[in-house]
Amino acid sequence: MKKLEKFAPHLYAIFGFIVIAIIYFYPVLSGKQIMQSDIAQYTGMAKEQNDFRNEFHQEPYWTNSAFGGMPTYQLGAKYPHNYIKSLDSALRFLPRPADYLFLYFLGFYILLMSLRVKPLQAFFGALAFGFSTYLIIILGVGHNAKAHAIAYIPMVLAGIIFVFSKRYLIGGIVTMLAAGLEIQANHFQMTYYFLFLFAFVIGFYIYEFVKEKDFKHLYKSFAILGLGAVLAIGANATNLLATAEYAKYSTRSNSNLTFDENGKKKTDTNAMSYDYITQYSYGVAESLNLIAPKLFGGSNAEDLGDKSSMYQFIVGQNVPETEARDLVKHMPTYWGDQPIVAAPAYIGIVVFFLAILAMFLEKRKIKYALAGAIALSLLLSYGKNLSVLTDFFIDYMPMYNKFRAVSSIQVILELCLPVLAILGLSAYINTEEAERKKPLLYSLGIVGGILIVLFLGNGMFDFTCENDKMYAQQYGPEFMKVLKEDRANMYMSTIYRSLGFLVVAFGILYFYTKKTFSQFTTVLLVGIVMVLDLFIVAKNYVKADDFVSKSQIERPFGEPTEADLRILEDSTHFRVFDVDGNMNSARSSFYHQSIGGYHAAKPKKMQEVFDYQIAKNNFEVLNMLNVKYILKSNEEGNQQALENPNANGSAWFVSRVKDVMTADQEMKALDKLKTNDEAVISFASNDAMSIKSLGKISKDSTSIIELMSYKPNHLKYVSDNSENGFGVFSEMYYEKGWKATIDGKEAEILNVNYVLRGLQIPAGKHKIEFKFEPDVVKTGSTIALISTLLMLIAIGLGIFYWRKQNNKLAEIK
Repeated sequence: MKKLEKFAPHLYAIFGFIVIAIIYFYPVLSGKQIMQSDIAQYTGMAKEQNDFRNEFHQEPYWTNSAFGGMPTYQLGAKYPHNYIKSLDSALRFLPRPADYLFLYFLGFYILLMSLRVKPLQAFFGALAFGFSTYLIIILGVGHNAKAHAIAYIPMVLAGIIFVFSKRYLIGGIVTMLAAGLEIQANHFQMTYYFLFLFAFVIGFYIYEFVKEKDFKHLYKSFAILGLGAVLAIGANATNLLATAEYAKYSTRSNSNLTFDENGKKKTDTNAMSYDYITQYSYGVAESLNLIAPKLFGGSNAEDLGDKSSMYQFIVGQNVPETEARDLVKHMPTYWGDQPIVAAPAYIGIVVFFLAILAMFLEKRKIKYALAGAIALSLLLSYGKNLSVLTDFFIDYMPMYNKFRAVSSIQVILELCLPVLAILGLSAYINTEEAERKKPLLYSLGIVGGILIVLFLGNGMFDFTCENDKMYAQQYGPEFMKVLKEDRANMYMSTIYRSLGFLVVAFGILYFYTKKTFSQFTTVLLVGIVMVLDLFIVAKNYVKADDFVSKSQIERPFGEPTEADLRILEDSTHFRVFDVDGNMNSARSSFYHQSIGGYHAAKPKKMQEVFDYQIAKNNFEVLNMLNVKYILKSNEEGNQQALENPNANGSAWFVSRVKDVMTADQEMKALDKLKTNDEAVISFASNDAMSIKSLGKISKDSTSIIELMSYKPNHLKYVSDNSENGFGVFSEMYYEKGWKATIDGKEAEILNVNYVLRGLQIPAGKHKIEFKFEPDVVKTGSTIALISTLLMLIAIGLGIFYWRKQNNKLAEIK
């Protein structure tokens, strides 16, 4: 019974997290789901994969519905023996997105437990972390993988702290499972960024134990953490190996082309340009959004309300009030340095105040590790606005140049500041009265001083940004004048707001010092004020109106247009090019097999073919990609399906194969290639002996290659040619996993026309098959199974040892 009482506060906290997560996203109770823009795109990308899975009850691991064809490794592929995914599914039992909010709360609560924070304080700390505006808005726009990865990071950090605190059993288990869950969340940018935080924390503990010469504990800790990390990686082996394999063929890897799409020599060899990496760079002054949410205007689509100057201006233009009210709901009030912002990254003025208090009162020196991580993440988030540091990391820090949107590294401070805040609250509560007065006043002076300086210095800003040129052209100078007036008003009102919450939080702590409030009441009131501050701001950006019916989520692009229906009547095998969507929309992938799509890591060669050829209206390239229909909107905005009669079809024989040495030459050869009669093959992407052994090829007037059976991972053809020939297949070449046979005998697949497959086919009639059987899945699944079994053994042995030790202690007593 006593053991149950010991766990009761934690059970109450978990129950509270469940209730709050569901209440916050209450439309899920009626079966509605949040409309997330990125998830809508994912639904289009994964449509063929999901349809195949439902029909055949197996994984294709390949889809032809996007970018002409790509592996499904980054599209939600399900792997054998992925038991860590099953554990994750069990933890995410709530309807989405309440499941991620619950994970935010749970992970952070465990982290505070590792720091020996009392349950009530940890409960409010978890809520403060979960309601951080950035963490809420990424759920609103559909950055689910990012949210998923962020949610498990506190658990990983908790495991590390448990181990270094000599709580080896719970630390080892938590680290192993949390690291496994973190990796399977599959957002390696977030995981990578948090390695900086881990480096600070682990570095702190190394320093402490080296200073104390406690090397035995240090070695033991590293052994436990190392074993946990190895098993966590092993349990995710399939996904890690598949991702590593695909990364080499994605836009995240360096190109073999030495000239750009304009024909000029490339000056940057990195896969992603400096401008692309640093496009979303946080403004230095914009950092103050962290403590005053709308200091820089909030978002690009802010609701100004009917009390705003803009509302009065629009009504003054004889616009009906109801229409004016709708118009001011989406005003571009943001005037910071980034191109687009959906919400300010607000961590809370009360959180910041308590975190400053921790720097004065918290005795544990881990606060310095957290403060160092906060400082680094803030400085790196400035990107091109602090180019000296950013350039150093891009040039010398491994893998740093593989990720864009550098401002998102602020997730580190969004984790560390709430930790410091609760440590500050806890330290204040437990510090002697005489020792807490000055730190309280110092903290008020620092935070309040920043706000007062901002209040007095509002004249330093002109409330304009780069995007304003576009707004001025669209809406005129009078509109901009009124918009800047509203921005200035928002600037002042958000300072008043932060000052108000700061004074209330200070007052509660001050009255605790005067013994007006008890310890419980103080924690309760400060916790409520801290969470309410964040809750109100977050609720502005993810609303009940964002939830729609389940059927609308399942068909995010609505009903097919007349153009779609016309294309769907065609039962032959072909591709579609959506001109309006370009290469950045998965709408056409939802209904058809498309050469476009939406993904952060597109197939590199397909993107290059688009940039260097399709974007320049090279129809021969569309022909070789078997693009039979082109979707394009007319002047009235109605989508049309334009048929391309010259599409080459699924496969064809060519009369000539031209060999070149480099990728540059291969790409340039596509400029004038007659794709239905000739092909180009490069020594840079094929085995030299295979090219040299091609021999003489030809085709007769009746030669054909016909597709007889289609599945995304299994294609069957028949060919007929009186001569030894060379066949080109309008399927994307991918070196790993695809196997070809001619009459059951394995044949070598060659990379031709930069992106397509080619086969040398002997004279006569033949049956040709392509099957996608990725070795990476077989190898990874075996490793995952072994690692999971070792995890279970490790947990079992740990529990056995713990019980044995407890029994010995009981006998002694």
